[in-house]
Amino acid sequence: MSPAPVIIAIDGRSGAGKTTLAVELAARLRAHHRVSLFHLEDIYPGWNGLAAGIERYVSTVLAPLSRGEAASWVCWDWEKHYDGESRVTLPAEIVIVEGVGAAAAEARPLLNAVIWAEAPDDVRRTRALDRDGETYEPFWDQWAAQEEAWLAADNVPGVADIRVRNPADGSAPADVLQVLPYLPALAPALAPELSARRGLRLRAERLDARPDAPGLFRSLYSRSANAVWLDSSNAGALPEQDGGEAAAAQRSRFSIMADDAGTFGQSVTHRSGQSLMSAGCATATVQGAFFRWLDTVWGLPAVESPEGYPGGFTLGWLGCLGYELKRETGGTDVPSPTPDAALIFAGRAVVLDHAEGSAWLLALDAPDADDWLDRARAAVENAGPAAQAGGSTGVVLPAAPEFRSRDTRAEYLAKIAAAQHHIAEGNSYEVCLTTALSADIPADALDPWTTYLALRRRNPAPFASYLRFGSLTVASTSPERFLKIAADGGMRAEPIKGTRRRGADAKEDAKLRTDLATALKDRAENIMIVDLLRNDLSHFAVPGSVTVSRLCAIESYATVHQMVSTIDAQLKPGSPRAEAVAACFPAGSMTGAPKISTMAILDSLEGGPRGVYSGAIGYFSLNGATDLAVAIRTLVTSTRGDGTAELTLGVGGAITADSDPEDEYEEIRTKAFGVLSTLGADFPHT
Repeated sequence: MSPAPVIIAIDGRSGAGKTTLAVELAARLRAHHRVSLFHLEDIYPGWNGLAAGIERYVSTVLAPLSRGEAASWVCWDWEKHYDGESRVTLPAEIVIVEGVGAAAAEARPLLNAVIWAEAPDDVRRTRALDRDGETYEPFWDQWAAQEEAWLAADNVPGVADIRVRNPADGSAPADVLQVLPYLPALAPALAPELSARRGLRLRAERLDARPDAPGLFRSLYSRSANAVWLDSSNAGALPEQDGGEAAAAQRSRFSIMADDAGTFGQSVTHRSGQSLMSAGCATATVQGAFFRWLDTVWGLPAVESPEGYPGGFTLGWLGCLGYELKRETGGTDVPSPTPDAALIFAGRAVVLDHAEGSAWLLALDAPDADDWLDRARAAVENAGPAAQAGGSTGVVLPAAPEFRSRDTRAEYLAKIAAAQHHIAEGNSYEVCLTTALSADIPADALDPWTTYLALRRRNPAPFASYLRFGSLTVASTSPERFLKIAADGGMRAEPIKGTRRRGADAKEDAKLRTDLATALKDRAENIMIVDLLRNDLSHFAVPGSVTVSRLCAIESYATVHQMVSTIDAQLKPGSPRAEAVAACFPAGSMTGAPKISTMAILDSLEGGPRGVYSGAIGYFSLNGATDLAVAIRTLVTSTRGDGTAELTLGVGGAITADSDPEDEYEEIRTKAFGVLSTLGADFPHT
């Protein structure tokens, strides 16, 4: 008797392309495994035999194979319409069973993975009749009725691990093989396929060019359903500093743009303990914590940096992590209408080096790499030179959005008082209280792309970003780094605590800047978060490596002055990088201190999820590096199926025992001003 095999069922209605998918998937898996293949069409007892065929398949084929035993079964003679010869299916390391009913309820306890193939009705009928010809046509409706009756009582598509929108272009097997190893039940067996993702060859090309970044992104990715632009929009216009010019220049040096197309392209969205992994036409459902999943796909170096390439990003995952992932890091579970994480895997990307005036084209070696490099090179050359700052800083809309606030002024002031009560009781030292502004508009009334361009002109920022994930768009002008881990393990956090608006003239502006620099309350807020982050970093840092290289420095941006500190550390060799990120998540500057108890206080006060706001935006690179910004100054647009869209803007501030409630309320109005004024909107008068 052989060891119990891994059994994969490929199910779906007739004509969905199951047989071709199974044969081609088996051929690819045979590069590293012994694979056995069974077709249910060989065992159905006639055109009215779906239910009986499923019963035969489970008892005579699947049961012995699942025990590692050979399966002896009787085939059906379709020409003579009765039982035919006896056959034997041998067990193997991997067994693929395909056909209508392969993943029926009585079969599923014996299966390791279920793949559901689907295609439009007209495509299915054409496929089935092309394959089986006139013999099937008289029985199409009879067989289809059996399928409908069976599926009405057994929701196989709803429990499938992978769903495949199976086009007739031959792409399905490769797409399925992209996501199949992510299933926990298959990961040990598919270790060779997983290891093949490490040791990839990275191709790179440097172009001496300063292309217009918006034009380049539009040229390459305007038609991409999922695309990311990590945009150092203040490059060339660095903020005024208190001795931090070098740090600010480094934060603003690179911009990255990519989508999830091409051979290696993938995407993932995570909600409440479930990840949906998509590659081309295949989507896998993976249960489990997000940071545990992240640990399986990121952290171990898979590529070497190209010679002469100065950037930290060498392709990989890009996107956003929502605040509600705190459920995995000591916080409670609060459901959010937006994904808890949304990432794309970019197997090719453009990186702009604003310091050197160059554009780097990066692509994993693949059959389509040459074509993409040609297109990207032409796009860079045709984008024209980088435009000088200018253009409209507002969006022209048929009518300004009317924002509503989760909290009225009185309610927010009451929550400040409640936060100060918790501080007085010793439950927290600092509570970063937030609220949300939202507005409903016709979906065609606002273009998220032109809105982002206006936002970046009004408020250039080192961690600006534009993310598009289907119906979800994120437009951020964040100035704050959450966490950076370099390929060599160097870690850095740069929290912001303390904000003042920019003045109407130079004298007023200087006064406001000095006021922030000398404000004891703001300095106390900042130092509390510095201490919190020193602790967060220390969990995975080399002992003695945690240092504060800059404390309470002032940086001035287009609409605000900010107080910024810098904490550095060195990651312990061999430490799991995803866990190091989780140890710091969410950003302490958006929770308060101590973090876990304060997050519980915030859940009781805020009355709703934060979503993308207060989470993180950035990348997880194939060389083990990550660079994440805090998702603040961030407008989220969610397009609904009814032709409307919701705009959401989170705002907040740190509450301490010395906070003046009126000043704190004015601070959230200041923080909202940059985004609201771009839209021609006002802060809600409540």
